[in-house]
Amino acid sequence: MQGVRRSHQLSDGGVRLELTPSSTSPLAIDVAESAEMRIQRLISENPVIIFSKSSCCMCHVMKRLFSKIGVHPTVIQLDDDEISALPSSSAAPAVFIGGSLVGGLESLFALHVSNQLVPKLVQVGALSPHDAVL
Repeated sequence: MQGVRRSHQLSDGGVRLELTPSSTSPLAIDVAESAEMRIQRLISENPVIIFSKSSCCMCHVMKRLFSKIGVHPTVIQLDDDEISALPSSSAAPAVFIGGSLVGGLESLFALHVSNQLVPKLVQVGALSPHDAVL
């Protein structure tokens, strides 16, 4: 695949892609884009996105919750120097739904137990109303 330097399967079923700069690949990355701009772009392009550090157990729990609901979020593993580029002084892991910061694992579970998570996922188009089970 053009633009991909290397890929490998992750233990949680995901795939890690290491991208190379390319202007012809659909996976092209703009090397001139700052970490802050890249993170903002990713937040706006993905209905559900998790930013985490590698091997973050809280991120794994978040992915399991979303998977049980029927949502497969985009997960971005940040290097330590990129964590500070998260908006609103968020710490990793940080979940954004519909472009809005939800917060970490505790905030995500608070939405879930208060029955607000599924409607929010339906609202942003991450989950079909037909698949939504409260």
